[in-house]
Amino acid sequence: MGQALGLIQVDQSTVAIKESFGKFDEILGPGCHFLPWCIGKQIAGYLSLRVQQLDVRCETKTKDNVFVNVVASVQYRALADKASDAFYRLTNTREQIQSYVFDVIRASVPKMNLDDAFEQKNDIAKAVEDELEKAMSMYGYEIVQTLIVDIEPDEHVKRAMNEINRAEGDAESKYLAGMGIARQRQAIVDGLRDSVLAFSENVPGTSAKDVMDMVLVTQYFDTMKEIGASSKSSSVFIPHGPGAVKDIAAQIRDGQLQARML
Repeated sequence: MGQALGLIQVDQSTVAIKESFGKFDEILGPGCHFLPWCIGKQIAGYLSLRVQQLDVRCETKTKDNVFVNVVASVQYRALADKASDAFYRLTNTREQIQSYVFDVIRASVPKMNLDDAFEQKNDIAKAVEDELEKAMSMYGYEIVQTLIVDIEPDEHVKRAMNEINRAEGDAESKYLAGMGIARQRQAIVDGLRDSVLAFSENVPGTSAKDVMDMVLVTQYFDTMKEIGASSKSSSVFIPHGPGAVKDIAAQIRDGQLQARML
């Protein structure tokens, strides 16, 4: 009914493109407008002034020959004072923006190694935004913000990177475990040394050899006790008796002497 009477409504954050006999006439803002269609006045179309977002996925290759997918997010909007340019000069705004994004990313990323590309995401985004702002302003569009939201290496590269990180983690874990064992052994040696010195001082007539024999016997019986107390231990056949203990002590001492000679 409103159109029959020549009345049209333009919604908020929207402008209407008014033509007269097929020629651009003026931009109509939000509200109610009189449009005498009988004398050739008509609405060619509507243009939203809201901020819109376009996500662009671009495949390219880094300087160290790694294929990556760079995902850029572009926020843009049409300018009210340039609405006629935005409406008439571009057929497909999103494809135009996408082409500029492809051009900048494929010119920037191949100059960087993969690690540098991750570190310089903001620089890539700034380069894309500057190029878009310069190109799209002549078409009546403003680039609000451009972000590089993700850089995805090829699946084979990601798998290799995960394996490298896992190997480095295993190496670090083994290194720390080795450090712990070394400190444990050093603590045992320090404790034995202190025990030998203290026993020699408190019991006159004993030598370091006598004390070490006693320590070895004590550790021997402690070991036997642990083997017998464990429910998961298998049958173990070892020489037992005072003579066997003496032989074990002699073997340990001989091994230590041979090690010192080497």
